[in-house]
Amino acid sequence: MRAMVAWWDLTESDQTIGSLRSFLRDEAVEAWSEQHGLVLKLWIADDENNRWGAILLWESAEAAAPPHPRSAAELIGYPPTHRTWFDIEATVEGCHGIPSLVGLGRALEEQNR
Repeated sequence: MRAMVAWWDLTESDQTIGSLRSFLRDEAVEAWSEQHGLVLKLWIADDENNRWGAILLWESAEAAAPPHPRSAAELIGYPPTHRTWFDIEATVEGCHGIPSLVGLGRALEEQNR
């Protein structure tokens, strides 16, 4: 398994965390949910420091290879400020009461209000 962490400093972009949330609701969540080989994708935001990013967990390096659905990079206008790939050494899923990770997060909570 492989993981990738990417984030953008949005200072130089016309996009905002709010506009990127709309992109998630309107397009990205559904498109990425159909990506073969993707185990989990978490979109992350840091309002205080105006950063946006994602954490992706892939079945393999081969699964992580393009093509992928349209990404935030196209909207932001430049590649991630930081991108790092990792090999997965071990995984665990803790005890929790969340029945599914699908449909969680601020962008989708706003949609359901």
